[in-house]
Amino acid sequence: MLVTVAADILSLALIKAPGEWGADIAIGSTQRFGVPMGFGGPHAAYLATKDAYKRQMPGRIIGVSIDKNGNKALRMALQTREQHIKRERATSNICTAQALLATMAGMYAVYHGPEGIKMIAKHAHSHAVAVANSLEKLGYKLSTRNFFDTLEVILPSGITASTIQEIALKHEINFFYKADNKVWMSFDEVTTLAEINLIGEIFGIALGKKSENTLKVVEKIGFDSKFARTSNYLNEKVFNKYHSETEMMRYIKKLERKDISLTHSMISLGSCTMKLNAAVEMLPLSWSEFGNVHPFVPANQVEGYMEMIHELEHDLAIITGFHAVSLMPNSGAAGEYSG
Repeated sequence: MLVTVAADILSLALIKAPGEWGADIAIGSTQRFGVPMGFGGPHAAYLATKDAYKRQMPGRIIGVSIDKNGNKALRMALQTREQHIKRERATSNICTAQALLATMAGMYAVYHGPEGIKMIAKHAHSHAVAVANSLEKLGYKLSTRNFFDTLEVILPSGITASTIQEIALKHEINFFYKADNKVWMSFDEVTTLAEINLIGEIFGIALGKKSENTLKVVEKIGFDSKFARTSNYLNEKVFNKYHSETEMMRYIKKLERKDISLTHSMISLGSCTMKLNAAVEMLPLSWSEFGNVHPFVPANQVEGYMEMIHELEHDLAIITGFHAVSLMPNSGAAGEYSG
């Protein structure tokens, strides 16, 4: 039987890699590596397999070779889905590229390096551990003591999820309400000490107890030590070299100079490649109103976002003559929509 593991990529800085305990395939999202949530996407995925299955993977595989000077060089070793490959031989019949998002996640790893990534993972985990300890002191139970960044809190009898939700909304905090007697919450690299103290206060109010608001975050692992990662990662030179903003900018500029783009020449490839976005279009993407919205946010908190989406769908339908247009990406590296 093949075993596939869906793993949060940030958690793997602290938790044993799936391949080390026998998994055949590992998949997940790279959103945690510096890509905004953006109301659910777009985000690049990652896919890794044992060596035996690499020829069944969609996309391209870059192999390690040696250049004429004896230096390590990268070259395309295998491509299993391009326009020129016969459909019956292709492992995928749809464009799978999320190049911009993959580049952002990759550069995040380059900038922070293995130590920086581990520090960010410990930040998320330590805040989760602090809240877990606080809630247990108040009298709440957790469904498991082995967690990375997500807690499932079991509510005592007499307290419902709607009770917690009412108090939490007054404090401008969103949790995930899985059932009447359960509340989920997750922590990440931007979680603050003030926020986790506020969580203690919310759950304290529900019990009629006063929270001390004195939570401290101590860097310690809150799961069974048998799950802890001991192997190294991000060993390549590039992940251990450019850790200041100046070095990083110079490195990116050096890569840019090697590239051929629409500003230098004509690119004779398909529609996926022939896009050029103006700076004025790209700027709003950095606004928190676009970037920081969680995909599971309550509908009444994203009325503006939904209005914008519906207006665009309506306008595209009029322009194209279709009855309706869905903004769910169809292909073209997530730039083509279906009518």
